[in-house]
Amino acid sequence: MRVGPLKIRAVTAHTFLPVRERDRDILRLAVPAFLALVAEPLFLLGDAAVVGHLGTVPLAGLGLASVVLQTAVGLCVFLAYATTAAVSRLLGADDLRGALAQGIDGLWLATAVGAVLTVGGVLLADPLVGLFGAGTDVSDAGATYLRIASLGVVPLLLVLAATGVLRGLQDTRTPLVVAVAANALNLGLDVLLVFGAGPVPGLGIAGSAVASVIAQALAALALVAVVVRGARRHHASLRPDLPGVRASARAGAPLLVRTLTLRAALVATAYAVTRGTGGDPASVAAHQLAMTLWGFLAFALDAIAIAAQAVVGRALGADDRKETRALTRRMLQWGVWSGVIAGLGLAAVSPWIGRAFTPDADVHDLLVPVLLVAALGQPVAGVVFVLDGVLIGAGDGRYLAWAGAVVLVGYLPLLLAVGLLLSGTAALVGVWAAFAGAFMLGRMVTLVRRSRGEAWMVTGARV
Repeated sequence: MRVGPLKIRAVTAHTFLPVRERDRDILRLAVPAFLALVAEPLFLLGDAAVVGHLGTVPLAGLGLASVVLQTAVGLCVFLAYATTAAVSRLLGADDLRGALAQGIDGLWLATAVGAVLTVGGVLLADPLVGLFGAGTDVSDAGATYLRIASLGVVPLLLVLAATGVLRGLQDTRTPLVVAVAANALNLGLDVLLVFGAGPVPGLGIAGSAVASVIAQALAALALVAVVVRGARRHHASLRPDLPGVRASARAGAPLLVRTLTLRAALVATAYAVTRGTGGDPASVAAHQLAMTLWGFLAFALDAIAIAAQAVVGRALGADDRKETRALTRRMLQWGVWSGVIAGLGLAAVSPWIGRAFTPDADVHDLLVPVLLVAALGQPVAGVVFVLDGVLIGAGDGRYLAWAGAVVLVGYLPLLLAVGLLLSGTAALVGVWAAFAGAFMLGRMVTLVRRSRGEAWMVTGARV
């Protein structure tokens, strides 16, 4: 897997960009970021498509192992976000060597965190999968996959950190190229190693895990190589700088708390649906499908947020508050209109999109009102995602952590009330009204309030 040399866009401090040029800047970052975000879930989808042909038990085992892996890696997304903010800020301050050195520190932090998670995944695979209470056959299959796939956690986290470095350097194209190549390689290796061909024996579900590890390792090697070449070209040290690594960890800690609050809200929402509907399979399935579609639409909005992280950090690093304000206003417009378009599209397809996933008529009927509620929440989500990216780019992680905790504390009693007062279809729709309305609206209020002030607009090379 070969990618081109690192290309860094020239940045001039205190330059107020015309609207058209500002839009091009946002699109240049957001479009490749969106495509790369869409490519990320294809790793597990490719594994599921191939392993599913082995039978229900291996597929169920893969599902359990995937939940564990996605949770562990998802909580480490701060490796990308914190690195993007720090690197883009140094780039804006015209300290390219410092930006690359900061990126190298992020790579070393990813290696250390990944090593701990790898050891835990290998040694605790059986008890972790066993927590789900599945049958012995399913648990054994899941533990087999998790034990091997854990060897790819370090590469996965290196991909996150290196992607954060490149985004900070205003390059979202290279991570896209690597993501597409890695997915294609993973799918090909899946088929070969799961079923075997010629002298290569079929390894079953273990082969799928091996394929993922190989593809992830090569993706990490490609991205890290790009960062390392840039560091060498600009004479940044490749050795671990302990103060720098600790600084990266401190910057990432508040974002970890923020991510934990979001994950807790999603888990609590799923629990409330199950409790309020009495575990009705059709209701649970409708909720899962709605959340899947919500997550897919979030990719488009998150792409603008990633652009926000990069350009806001760069503008603040260049000590340009005026341009920071202008960028924030423009991306908010993008976020709102993207949310309106996404909401209209979701409402338009709500009567029939369920048929693409399941033939169950009960699920179809339940899905329509839920998707209409989700559609109404899309413009709010557009504001939330953009301002989240703006404040991450500004290095305002501590506020995001506190705000996330406050919103979560207010949201949980509301979920409890919905579960106690409503039942059946009313509970399902009520939970979604609480999620798309109250939870997202609470996040929007806290983010808008912060963005209107001045405390987050800290300029200079470092926060």
